[in-house]
Amino acid sequence: MNHRQPIRILFLADTHLGFDLPFRPRIQRRRRGPEFFDNYHKAIDAAHRCKTDLLVHGGDLFYRSKFPIKLARMASEPLLRLADEGIPIFIVPGNHERSVIPFGHLFSHPNIFIFDRPRTFVQNIRGTRLVLAGYPFVRQHIRPNFKSLTRQTGYTEIDADIRLLCIHQCFEGAGVGPKGYTFRYGADVIKAADLPRNLNAVLTGHIHRHQILTADLNGKPLPAPVLYPGSIERTSFAERHERKGYLILELDRSRPENRHDIRWTFEQLPARPMIQLGLDAAAMTAEELGNWVERSVQEITPDSIVKMMVHGRIGAKQREMLRAASLRRMAPETMNIEAVLVEERRAGHQ
Repeated sequence: MNHRQPIRILFLADTHLGFDLPFRPRIQRRRRGPEFFDNYHKAIDAAHRCKTDLLVHGGDLFYRSKFPIKLARMASEPLLRLADEGIPIFIVPGNHERSVIPFGHLFSHPNIFIFDRPRTFVQNIRGTRLVLAGYPFVRQHIRPNFKSLTRQTGYTEIDADIRLLCIHQCFEGAGVGPKGYTFRYGADVIKAADLPRNLNAVLTGHIHRHQILTADLNGKPLPAPVLYPGSIERTSFAERHERKGYLILELDRSRPENRHDIRWTFEQLPARPMIQLGLDAAAMTAEELGNWVERSVQEITPDSIVKMMVHGRIGAKQREMLRAASLRRMAPETMNIEAVLVEERRAGHQ
């Protein structure tokens, strides 16, 4: 048996295909949807370039559960081509798909495996027996049910050299947002102490920031690393400072005594800059407000995605300057721009 060559896995998640991609747009403007597909294709193409043995998608393949079948065909075609080349593909249904891959028949292929329920798949790669266990996203009460659901996959009953758990959930210790919020408790947060000790790694989506969890909240080492590749594109301004990409994993069996000899490399994908601006417009005239917008967009990279946080109560003329159509006239065609009236949004949430 040849254990010298590591097993290579391309791991991506949270592709959110279909985001800002209307097939019959009522307004002509730059759409972000093609950027998600571009990065999706770049990641899949890397499976050829990096000579990976298999590909895992950690959930939220799509941005929602209902959409035209055309979108499902666009998503499935590159995966089917990869599967035709003999590369196995494993997909975890995420929360955006409501735990079921829509138009699942389009993904039917002997080399495409979907975790549509708690189950385990086995791959024999160059003499190494690799077990992939997993299940779809659990919307409620994953914390008390995590251990039971994981046992239901049946992975412990199968002899294996390497065991991976593939899910789409939140673990305590995961961080999100520009202020670094850390998940700790809650019915939708898995306890680190509940991680089984017979896994080599957990591959999970759901958290859009790339991160590797190797210790619990008290600094105690985890039984196995929890790997988040993050999303392939920025889906909100909370992610504006985050790098986006996918992971290349190498599982080395040249030293069988070292069960946790797993390495990972983060491969970055292109992401347009996200810029958030703030101003108090209460004392501005409509002309002054328009001039401010025009000056501001000229100072920003034309390819940016811009959000203007407008404070203060304003009148009808100022509002007209901040309408989407008005902003698009003042900004470059390559820019996505929107205005948020902060006080009115707050009042609407009260």
